[in-house]
Amino acid sequence: MINEVYLALLQEKRFAELSRELIEQKEADIAEFIDELNSTDALLVYRLLPKNLASEVFAFLDIDRQTDISSLVSEAELKALIEQLNFDDKIDLIEEIPAYVVEKILKNASITERKLINQFLNYPEDSAGSLMTIEFVDLKQDMTLKAAMERVRLIGKGKETIYTCYVTDSMRILEGIISLKDLVLGQPDKLVGDMMETNVISVSTHDDQEIIASEFMKYDFISMPVVDGENRLVGIITIDDVVDIIEEETTEDFQKMAAIIPTDDEYMEASPFALAKRRIFWLAILMFSAVITEFITSANVHITGEFVILVSLMPMLMSTGGNAGAQASTLVIRAITLGEIHFKNVATVIFKEMRVGLMLGVTLGILNFIRLYIMGKPVKIAMVIGLTLIGTTTMAALLGGTLPILAKKLKLDPAIMANPLITTITDATTLIIFFLISTLILL
Repeated sequence: MINEVYLALLQEKRFAELSRELIEQKEADIAEFIDELNSTDALLVYRLLPKNLASEVFAFLDIDRQTDISSLVSEAELKALIEQLNFDDKIDLIEEIPAYVVEKILKNASITERKLINQFLNYPEDSAGSLMTIEFVDLKQDMTLKAAMERVRLIGKGKETIYTCYVTDSMRILEGIISLKDLVLGQPDKLVGDMMETNVISVSTHDDQEIIASEFMKYDFISMPVVDGENRLVGIITIDDVVDIIEEETTEDFQKMAAIIPTDDEYMEASPFALAKRRIFWLAILMFSAVITEFITSANVHITGEFVILVSLMPMLMSTGGNAGAQASTLVIRAITLGEIHFKNVATVIFKEMRVGLMLGVTLGILNFIRLYIMGKPVKIAMVIGLTLIGTTTMAALLGGTLPILAKKLKLDPAIMANPLITTITDATTLIIFFLISTLILL
């Protein structure tokens, strides 16, 4: 509703009024409005903003919109914009925008900053080094709390966060951390070294972003130091970056669980061809893997030929097995992601899922036996279906619970062992159990 008001002001060319309205809004809300506009109008609205506000809004814009604005503004405007951005936001922008815009940015950067940018760009994608910022407050052990507070006031304004300060020696070795709360509430003449916490949890520059996200969730950090191989402090990662990581990882897992090749492209921006290309690979694999179920069915045609009623009941059995396996795999994949389950827990998971599968299978088996008996089906047929459900639900739960753990052990993403793949495997397992029980009871 608010964006419609701004759009009306823009269309009516009431720019001064639009500028006054936008200045009163949150940076993220202004960015949302600009993202909805075409490139020309977006640049026009962006230029209506005061310089300081414009740089804050820029950090919230979609990367495509950032690229548009970076490409269209003058070099002087681009220089002013880049100077106002936090260092990690500069890196994020440079990693995404076209090369000719990167050249403009590097051209306007200082020699020191250009060297730092190039260093950051050489870190592996999705590593701590590529995500960190160098904008932190560093202190020394021999500082008094009063002197430390003066340093925070002196350099803190341009830093990413001041709530946690990092204590280093002359060689930048990380020695400890101290919170702003301790600096403010402690006795002014006390030394930082006496007040700091030395049991510091950090990540390495080459640690993957999944490790970083799990550490933040485990310890409820708002920032975390990044060190090199010699424990020298090279940067920090803040919670706002981790929120983006969690969203990205969750999206990637959902795509893998749906048998889709992961991508960062937004659905509405992707072409039908691009969407089809992402889906066809796994669909083809799953389609051809169904040949196994086709083979099992063909090998037992003598049973289905003699007891035609079994054919109509097979879809229900396969669907139930697939659903049971998908439930188990979803819960286990989530537990693996949260760090609750490791390979050493595989025996516990097997025992637990076997009991769960048996309880589910017995319940479903009894319900279906009663259903088929009431419908007037032969008792032996009802027995086959009931026993098959017990066997297939137990086996599906075991497969769904253990395959993601094995995938993790083999350095694969557990998400690939989700619904489509688990369903395909349990379909074959269900048919084997079904025909074995049918042979024993009916023939």
